[in-house]
Amino acid sequence: MNRGVYVFSQIMEFVDDYEFRKCVERYNGEYRIRKLSCRQQFTAMIFGQLAYRESLRDIITCLGAHEEKLYHLGFRQKIARNTLASANQKRDWRIYRDLAMVLIARARPMDPKSKEIIELDLDATVYLLDSTVIDLCLSLFGWARFDAQHSSIKLNMQLDLNGSIPAFFTITEGRVNDVNFLDEITFERGAYYVMDKGYLDYERWHKIHQAGAFFVTRARHNMSVRRLYSNVVRKETGILCDQIVVLSGKKTMWRYPDKMRRIKYRDAETNIAYVFVTNDFNSDALVIAVLYKYRWQVELFFKWIKQHLKIKSFWGTSANAVKTQICLALCAYLLMAIIKKRLRIELDLYKMLQITSVSLLDKKPLKTLFSRTLVQSDVKGGQDSLGLQWF
Repeated sequence: MNRGVYVFSQIMEFVDDYEFRKCVERYNGEYRIRKLSCRQQFTAMIFGQLAYRESLRDIITCLGAHEEKLYHLGFRQKIARNTLASANQKRDWRIYRDLAMVLIARARPMDPKSKEIIELDLDATVYLLDSTVIDLCLSLFGWARFDAQHSSIKLNMQLDLNGSIPAFFTITEGRVNDVNFLDEITFERGAYYVMDKGYLDYERWHKIHQAGAFFVTRARHNMSVRRLYSNVVRKETGILCDQIVVLSGKKTMWRYPDKMRRIKYRDAETNIAYVFVTNDFNSDALVIAVLYKYRWQVELFFKWIKQHLKIKSFWGTSANAVKTQICLALCAYLLMAIIKKRLRIELDLYKMLQITSVSLLDKKPLKTLFSRTLVQSDVKGGQDSLGLQWF
């Protein structure tokens, strides 16, 4: 029951020591380290995320006010702000990226089929691809210069529609084109990859096709194709045409030499017509259109994490410190997601984070903390204020 154990310590127990050490050793993270270990750096930064602290000084001040509890929270000595700042600046951020991937591998199998997957009646994994730009101050983050007046970094995300859990992510400078993210992904046979027009690259689409996976995206207005034949459609469903085509441009026809499917769909609510292209020739045309509509889930995910995690104001100015903080924010999110599923907690993640932020130093079992707390809510059906289903 974890009686007498701090809430924060109970949360940190969900981080496997063996897997954490493997991530550290992979990048030689403990080389010539005498004061602050990677585990204690991780613990301090996760405390800052869950407690909604505003700066490293804020984190150290809060921990210093409870010096007698530090050992039980996982710290072996008092932490200095400069030591923590130095660790964030110098220790390879990929340690925490890999740790986030370990947590992702634990979190994803816990989810039953989402209502979206059930409605689509697809026996396949659906991935939503998108990126979000995080603006930075040019004078402090000159290494991330986007243009003469702006600096930014970009979080590229591959989100699993089933459960809204990230399956893969990368962090790049803001000026890096979105389509490069496709080079980092290992495509799963039979899976769907739903993306917007920013990922248009016929050679990369062909790699998805050759891997036995499916892509779903929107066609650009100047996309040059030649129709081979048309499938029968029911226009009352909104499907205006369903064609099998090949690219007809002098250069593009060599970049994607196989057939594609072109679907034109009119949304009844907005009366706007959309043109989709895919390499899936068997699914109903309406399923393809609805699949693309669900791509909006990844936009809601970005909006959610920007509102509820510390990834817009940073506790360090180096590239390594910024990437470290983003990875640790995702780790905090994934830890709470794992706890929610493991303990079968009914509250949504936002309420869990609210409760956790003021209860980290309480001695109460997590199940009791989240099940006995009454939170007044205007949310129905387990959705947050953005309308996004969270588990």
